Amino acid sequence: MAQYTEYEVNQAIQAVSDGQSLRKAAREYGIPITTLHNRLTGTQARAAAFSDLQRLSPDQEAKLAEWVRIQHALGVAPTHQQVRAFAERILCAMGDKEPIGKGWIHAFLKRNPSIKVQRSRLIDSRRVNGASTEVIRDWFKLLAIPEVKGIKPSNRYNMDETGILEGQGSNGLVLGMSETKSVRKKQPGSRAWVSIIECISALGHALDPLIIYKGKTVQQQWFPLDLGPYEGWQFTATENGWTTDDTAVEWLQKVFIPQTIPQTASQGKEGQEGKEEARLLVVDGHGSHTTTDFMWLCYINNIHLLFLPPHTSHVLQPLDQSVFSPVKAAYRKELGYLSQWNDSTIVGKRNFIGCYQKARTAGMTMQNIRSGWKWTGLWPVSMAKPLMSSLLLPTTPKPSASSDQVSKGQSGGKEGKEAEGWASASSAVVWSTPRKMKDLAGQLKLFTELENDAFTQRLLFRKVKKGFSEQAYELATAQHKLELLQAQVTNTAARKRRTVQIDPNTKFANIEDIQKAQIEAGEKEDITDESSDSDTPSEAESCIVVASRPSQ
Repeated sequence: MAQYTEYEVNQAIQAVSDGQSLRKAAREYGIPITTLHNRLTGTQARAAAFSDLQRLSPDQEAKLAEWVRIQHALGVAPTHQQVRAFAERILCAMGDKEPIGKGWIHAFLKRNPSIKVQRSRLIDSRRVNGASTEVIRDWFKLLAIPEVKGIKPSNRYNMDETGILEGQGSNGLVLGMSETKSVRKKQPGSRAWVSIIECISALGHALDPLIIYKGKTVQQQWFPLDLGPYEGWQFTATENGWTTDDTAVEWLQKVFIPQTIPQTASQGKEGQEGKEEARLLVVDGHGSHTTTDFMWLCYINNIHLLFLPPHTSHVLQPLDQSVFSPVKAAYRKELGYLSQWNDSTIVGKRNFIGCYQKARTAGMTMQNIRSGWKWTGLWPVSMAKPLMSSLLLPTTPKPSASSDQVSKGQSGGKEGKEAEGWASASSAVVWSTPRKMKDLAGQLKLFTELENDAFTQRLLFRKVKKGFSEQAYELATAQHKLELLQAQVTNTAARKRRTVQIDPNTKFANIEDIQKAQIEAGEKEDITDESSDSDTPSEAESCIVVASRPSQ
C-alpha cells in the first residue's frame, strides 16, 4: 500500500490548482488518483472526517499542543498527567464531566507530531531564565578584552564549590529475585554534608582540593592513619559546611596562588625580573568571591577575575559541564562497594575521604577537564559552543499553522441553492438552543443529513462550533492562570526573617597538622570509637559514629 502524508496531499492539490494535470500530480506525489480526485471534489481527510468523534476539537488540540511547546520553551514542560488534566479542564468548561480515556494521550500525540515525549533534566528555575542568548553574547565580549585574550591556556583556571552527602548512594538497575516486584538496596547511613572546592586549568590539570567539613574545628579522628593519598590536600571546618569569605581568601593564599605560579615571567630592564604573567580565574558570583580582600589579593598577584553571569554555570562553567558529574557518579559507585563488602560499616568522615579520593582519580581526568573547557567555549574560545547547548533558553516558538488547512474554493458551486429549498428542508428538524458543545455537535450532524443543505450554512455551523471550542479553551486557560496567581500570592506573602549568625572560620588544616594531632593522641592503630568529649553541641548534631576499619 502506498504511503503518503497529508502534507503531500495538500501539495498535490495545490499543484492541480496551479494547472498541473490530475494524473501527473498524483504520480509525482505518490497519491492514488482516486484519492486525489475525491479530495478535490470536497471529500475530507480521514482525520478530519472523524474529528467529531474526538473529545477535543482539532482547534482545541492545536491550541493545547501549542501550549505544550510554549511550556517547553519556558523550561516547565508538562507531564502526561498535566496535559490530561488541562484537557479535562477544557471539557469541563464545555459541560463534559466525563474523564478522558486511558489511550487519549497517545492518540493526541499521534495527531500532533509537533510534540513528542522526551526525558526531562531537572534544573533550577532561576538557571532557566539566566542562560539566554543575549546574556551569553554579552559575557563573551569580556573574553575578547586584550588583557584577557592574551592570557595563555596554561594560566586559565576555573574554580567552583560542590557539595556531597557523606553516605548518599544512588538508585539504579540491579538484579534480584523474579518473584518480587521491587528491590530494596542498602546504602550507608551517614547524611553529614561536606563541601569541596576544586580548581582546574584549561590544559587539563587539577589543583589540590579544599575539603570543608561541617563543624567547629577539624578533628584528627576523621582521617585514616595512612595519609599518603591526600598529600597536598587542605581541610577546614565551618558552621554550615560551606565556604565563607575567610575560607575563600585562605584558599587563594594557600592553594591557588602557590600552585599556579606561571612557569615563565617577563624580564624587566637591567636583568631584573619583571611582572609575572597574568592568570585568569573564572568563578561564579558567590559573595565570598566579591569581597574586597579576595579581589585585592587577586589584583596584587596579577590574577584577572572573570565572573560568570548569574544562573549560567550549567552552560558556561567547565567544572559543571563535565567534571563534577562523573566524580559524583564514581563516588556513589565507591559507596556501593563499601556497603557491599563492609556489611556493618557506617560511612563517616573517615570513609568519605577515601571514597572521594578514588572517585576524584576516576572522574577528574585530563580528558574530562579539557572537555569541559571545550564545550563551554572557554578554551578554545568559541561562543558557538554554549549557544548550541541544549540547556540554553530557546526562543519562544511561533504558533504553527493548523495542519488540516487545505485548498479552498472547490465547493463554491453548491452555494447557489435556493433559500426556499433550505427553508422547507430545515423545517422538518426540531431545533433547540445548544447549551454545551455536545448539543451543538448533535445539531450539526442532523443538519448535514438534510438533502438541501448549503455550503454557506454548513460553514456557519462550523464557525459557531469553532467559537464554542475556543471559548472553552480560553476559560480553562484563565482558570489555570488564576490558580497560578493565587499560589504565587501565597508563596510571596511577607514572612518574618532571621539572620543566620556565622562564626569566624579556623585556618586550614593540612596533612602535617593531622599527623601531629594523631601522634599527640597516641594513635598507632585505627580508632574504634570516633566520638570526642571535646565536640561542641553544634558539632555533635552532625557527628557520625564510624565502625572499626576492616583489617586488610
